[in-house]
Amino acid sequence: MTDFLLAFDQGTTSSRAIIFNASGQRMGAGQEEFQQHFPQDGWVEHDPEDLWQTSLRSYRTALQEAHLQPQDLRAIGITNQRETTLLWNRRSGQPVYQAIVWQDRRTAAWCQQISEQLLKEGRSDIIRDKTGLLLDPYFSASKIRWILDNVPGAQAAADAGELAFGTVDTFLLWRLTGGKSHCTDATNASRTLLFNIHSQCWDDELLQLFRIPSSLLPTVLDSAADFGVSDPQVLGAAIPITGIAGDQQAAAFGQCCFEPGMAKSTYGTGCFLLLNTGDKALQSENRLLTTIAYRLDGKVTYALEGSIFMAGATMQWLRDGLRLFKDAAETELLAQQTDSNMHVIFVPAFTGLGAPYWDADARGAIFGLTRDTGIKELVTAALLSVCYQTRDLQKAMEADGVRPDTLRVDGGMARNDFVLQNLADLLDCRVDRPRITETTALGVACLAGLYCGVYDSLEAITRQWQLDKSFSPQKDDAWREERYALWQDAVNRTRSKLIC
Repeated sequence: MTDFLLAFDQGTTSSRAIIFNASGQRMGAGQEEFQQHFPQDGWVEHDPEDLWQTSLRSYRTALQEAHLQPQDLRAIGITNQRETTLLWNRRSGQPVYQAIVWQDRRTAAWCQQISEQLLKEGRSDIIRDKTGLLLDPYFSASKIRWILDNVPGAQAAADAGELAFGTVDTFLLWRLTGGKSHCTDATNASRTLLFNIHSQCWDDELLQLFRIPSSLLPTVLDSAADFGVSDPQVLGAAIPITGIAGDQQAAAFGQCCFEPGMAKSTYGTGCFLLLNTGDKALQSENRLLTTIAYRLDGKVTYALEGSIFMAGATMQWLRDGLRLFKDAAETELLAQQTDSNMHVIFVPAFTGLGAPYWDADARGAIFGLTRDTGIKELVTAALLSVCYQTRDLQKAMEADGVRPDTLRVDGGMARNDFVLQNLADLLDCRVDRPRITETTALGVACLAGLYCGVYDSLEAITRQWQLDKSFSPQKDDAWREERYALWQDAVNRTRSKLIC
């Protein structure tokens, strides 16, 4: 029996498939970007067929690069952009609308109405108490409601049990199994605003609040579980699918953040900092999220999370929108050539601000422009915006009484030494980059391997983690506070409202 593990890593701007061996070594990979759709201001959509077809093509490329056949694969894991919402017909498998992406802000006014309704009813804490989340367009529930309200016939079809809801993992699982499995895992369920993270079930009171029929919902399993078997007509073999996790939780698993207090930050399309809080669902008083890190054998491990909407997506905008460079790899050299006293501040609130502000109506801005501001200054300011936003999250965690001394980082931007050194300087903590920065795909591969017997324990997975480079702070507190004050001033000037 082979020990090769396939990870489908379906992200916001591209789909990837990576094959790992039992040692965590990458054997083959495929990746393909797909089109982003912006129908209106603040709207972000994907064509579901793009998500599916780019995943399949990436899988075939990975197999070819690894010189393997489908039957050589021991198991499959699926990790995905979270909160992105799809509804499809159970009989035909066809989506009734585009995938509404997690970045989408079209339901901001509706969320505000529900918030005001709950306040009048004296139930303003119901969502946070049950789900650990805030009422925000970011999450899936309001996106479901929008589709049911705006797609002709959708509500009637949902009431008749003809439609299925899923985040991207569930949609891919449905397609991979030929429509036989309508499931998700606890981490993805915890991002919908409909799942009670304490009782570990879909919550009837929340379903009633959002007017969402329970017949839409998938079955919720552990993160390492029997999710079904791939249809041989789809992948070329019947391969067990034994791991599913949202991308940020998968990254934390791949970073081996298994002990309370361990933290990771992923720099992909957005930036997401997760801190393991063990079996305690720590409720933030500073607008961070309480979420599920993973669930194994029915036991839940919780995390505190800060979510930033724009990180790598900001660099993609500079590359594709403004055409300031051709490849993200060029940005490190541009930043190194920039005057270290440069005071240009870039607030990338293209789709609002995430934690700890949660301001859906904020919009992006660049401050401090002078006649000598050029490409390298704009690129540097964009890179530094990621560091400043991570400092926002760190400050919120500190106010909640937790502060990691070391931050494990991953994602595409983690390959940029300029970013990581400035991150260490602004956070005043050590930043560790592992040898394998594709920790999202690795994490879900490990979950799949844990269930099917490639790994016998979390300790066996931990032994595989290896440090590539560590970054220690080189700046003093005066520098740190001066730079952060500039950032805070810029953010306040982009806000649609101040938090009271």
